[in-house]
Amino acid sequence: MYRLDVRRLFAAAGREIGVASALLIVALGAWGFVGIADEVVEGEAHALDLAVLQALRVGGQPNALVGPEWLHVAAVDITALGSVAVLTLLILAAFALLGSLKRWTEAWLLALGALSGVTVSQGLKAVFGRERPDEAYRVVEAVNASFPSGHAMLSAVVFLTLGVLAARFSERRRVKILAVSAAVVVSLLVGASRIYLGVHWVSDVLAGWSVGAAWAMLCWLVAYLVERRFRPSSASDAT
Repeated sequence: MYRLDVRRLFAAAGREIGVASALLIVALGAWGFVGIADEVVEGEAHALDLAVLQALRVGGQPNALVGPEWLHVAAVDITALGSVAVLTLLILAAFALLGSLKRWTEAWLLALGALSGVTVSQGLKAVFGRERPDEAYRVVEAVNASFPSGHAMLSAVVFLTLGVLAARFSERRRVKILAVSAAVVVSLLVGASRIYLGVHWVSDVLAGWSVGAAWAMLCWLVAYLVERRFRPSSASDAT
């Protein structure tokens, strides 16, 4: 049975910027989530959460969003990118593409990372059981608990994983930067749309981004070690 070799992982971090960056993101993401969760449990995040939500409404009217009508429509479209349905379609398409290229390590990394991310998201929601903003603020329908934001977390898991995988297929640094940057931007937009549409508090989304980014990089690190164990000749593929 393959055993996670943490010493090999930290040794690799000293040689490869990709591994070092992933380890840093895991640490910062976990630290950020714990800090936000503590604020939420103590009730210290509510004042800021409510202030931001009200700032996105006209004249204190819960159902009157600030900004032009096209922005309202765009926010609804963008938030759908973090839905389970859309992310599932993306994962299936990417899995099929990676499978056709015989990149099964990457294919299973994406699929298992997303599936485990859903499990973690639902587990955390059950543990914290936080109420969403009042229905008067909500522009779109939302179910289950509020903390952390599932859309923010799962979009971070899926899009960051796709971004990192896309970066591995190119030798050009500018392409790697573009792939990862695009993934980050999409994840940020999805999370921001949840706040704007009134279905999540700011702290929900910040926590979702934190744990999602950490989970994506943790899954990538595990896949990295598995690949180095069974395909030692592919060291040049690492980012």
